[in-house]
Amino acid sequence: MSGEGSPDAIPFDCHDLRVAVLASCWHEKVMDGLIAGARRALKDYQVEAAPVVRVPGSFELPVVAAALAEKGYDAIVALGVVIRGGTPHFEYVCSATTDGLARVALDTGAAVGFGLLTCDDEDQALDRAGLEGSSEDKGYEATAAALVTASTLRRVRRGYELDG
Repeated sequence: MSGEGSPDAIPFDCHDLRVAVLASCWHEKVMDGLIAGARRALKDYQVEAAPVVRVPGSFELPVVAAALAEKGYDAIVALGVVIRGGTPHFEYVCSATTDGLARVALDTGAAVGFGLLTCDDEDQALDRAGLEGSSEDKGYEATAAALVTASTLRRVRRGYELDG
């Protein structure tokens, strides 16, 4: 299982972070699970308001993530799914989306939660979507990672002690 070895994160108060959830529209059932997981994490971390912004597909995630970062969001949770097909399309979309989201984080300094599922088939995606019976909840994990990173960035930028 790919989630083996993941850290045990204890939710903490992130109510003062400005957060947006960015989600593609392909594979509705998987996306519903990822968004629900993101909402659970937002609640656990005490984020009361976070818009969910939809884009057509995963390829469009980076450009809208950049626009959200430019608007001052501390954390952007990017959720999408790409399922392997019989052409090289899978590799191109996965690579472009991954590289684009990393570039947004580095160029803007915003925390970008990476919730892009790159799966061989729909069963793998469903197993990671946080649905009943899923072994993983990648929407929750990507959101928690973005919130922890945004909080850490805030502490670094303000010169707070980082130990502990």
